[in-house]
Amino acid sequence: MAAAAALPPLPPQFKSIQHHLRTAQELDKREPVVAYYCRLYAMQTGMKIDSKTPECRKFLSKLMDQLEAMKKQFGDNEAITQDIVGSAHVENYALKMFLYADNEDRAGQFHKNMIKSFYTASLLIDVLTVFGELSEENVQHRKYARWKAAYIHNCLKNGETPQPGPIGMEGESFDLEREEAGSSSLHSGTTQPTSSSTYEANNTPTTNFTGIHIPPGAHAPANTPAEVPHNTGVTSNTIQPAPQNIPLVDPALYSAQSAGEVHLTPEDFARAQKYCKYAGSALQYEDVSTAVQNLQKALKLLITGRE
Repeated sequence: MAAAAALPPLPPQFKSIQHHLRTAQELDKREPVVAYYCRLYAMQTGMKIDSKTPECRKFLSKLMDQLEAMKKQFGDNEAITQDIVGSAHVENYALKMFLYADNEDRAGQFHKNMIKSFYTASLLIDVLTVFGELSEENVQHRKYARWKAAYIHNCLKNGETPQPGPIGMEGESFDLEREEAGSSSLHSGTTQPTSSSTYEANNTPTTNFTGIHIPPGAHAPANTPAEVPHNTGVTSNTIQPAPQNIPLVDPALYSAQSAGEVHLTPEDFARAQKYCKYAGSALQYEDVSTAVQNLQKALKLLITGRE
């Protein structure tokens, strides 16, 4: 889908959403649902920033046209029509990005692709705000991913060897636009920002990240979404995913009996439904481990009334 080419030049007021729009362009063919929500996030954020200036109104109008066209094209997709499915889909994809980069990092494999995967994961967690307030877990993942992207980038730039894994570090910054300039491998978009965007990890505290919670399924996914540079002769099979570790099904669930009458609240039903949606979305990525774990959570909640 070449819809992004129809956008007018990005007004400087919208500099903060340029990378979300570029991510949408890069995912148009591979993940149109995620691309749709990236644009929706950009639209909502742009409206808050400036919806009155003529150039901003023109840009937002064109962006709205793109969203309407995508909604018409994918209108029968549950991930577009139902928020809970869309949220699970975007969150799972962000998690894939994060886990791929995190595994590369912990294995001491530092390269541009994993840096971009960390940064893209953080952008997709931004996008999750279109569905409501972020969970504390996602807030921490976003903070950690942005810090890691900046930290590893700056280490490589300065000829230093990064320390793998979660460590307490000062805030870092890097200029993503300047690093991508001239690199066709990272440019698939046609929207040119009007000015360079310097990413500042100014919200990253100096706290130690050793306690960060890595979600279930923390392994290189079977279908790693991280971009492999184009036009370099490098094929996607250069990324060797680790074999999937399928969790054992808790045998207690087979014989579990509810203790008396379990009174499930509307919130319990909503949580169980969310786990099932997460499982369904994980299966789209052939991620059996995450699917099994989420289905077990849903089953335990429905049988016992507890998580």
